[in-house]
Amino acid sequence: MKLHQSNQYVKRIALKQEQLPSMSKYPFSLPAVKNLQELHFHPQVTYFVGDNGMGKSTLLEAIAISVGFNPEGGTFNFNFSTYHSHSELEQHLRVIRGVQKPKDGFFLRAETFYNVATHIEELDQEPGTGSRIIDQYGGTSLHEQSHGESFFAAFTNRFRGNGLYILDEPEAALSPLRQLSMLARIHDLAGQSSQFIIATHSPIMMAYPDSIIYEFTKDGLQETKLENTGHYSIMKQFFDDKERLLYHLLQN
Repeated sequence: MKLHQSNQYVKRIALKQEQLPSMSKYPFSLPAVKNLQELHFHPQVTYFVGDNGMGKSTLLEAIAISVGFNPEGGTFNFNFSTYHSHSELEQHLRVIRGVQKPKDGFFLRAETFYNVATHIEELDQEPGTGSRIIDQYGGTSLHEQSHGESFFAAFTNRFRGNGLYILDEPEAALSPLRQLSMLARIHDLAGQSSQFIIATHSPIMMAYPDSIIYEFTKDGLQETKLENTGHYSIMKQFFDDKERLLYHLLQN
């Protein structure tokens, strides 16, 4: 089950070299941005992985804004702001798109999903708006569910296929079992001409086979395999010999 290249929504990105701010200024000082020339995306799933502070979410956010998403998340139609915190990186990013335009899309980010849920409720309270937006998410208020349940409700009900889905740490509120279920749903949607760009810390989430993994480090970013990522190595070390690892970690 391969997605044809002609149906790929985001093919690659590049940093506009003209009129760049100082490379010592955030976010251009981040190694992943400073050394960015051109980054190619898999037609189905592309992962951004790496330690905290390496620029995964910053670059992901810039891509999302560049293709038309609200900085705080939601669908292409969402336009609200509770706090202006995104960087100016999207102004200096060139996004090379495919011929086809996505019929659906969602920018899901863990840290602002509460704001998205609130915006949905506010829209549904406006008079004369027709059918309830929350019905597209399973019909139950996202605020009346746990964080993980609301995440999963959006993912399973609102994501319709033929779409571009940008996810920032979707595993944040999900159990390992739900992460596996999310992989299965990604597979279903990939078979419906969908493309995913995902920033994650979870080796489970990184495991989708038809994908590209880019690891963000202090030296920039590079394409790698799941088994070669730092996240996978640490988790494997822990489960293979947790007593030894904990002994060295916890000794005074």
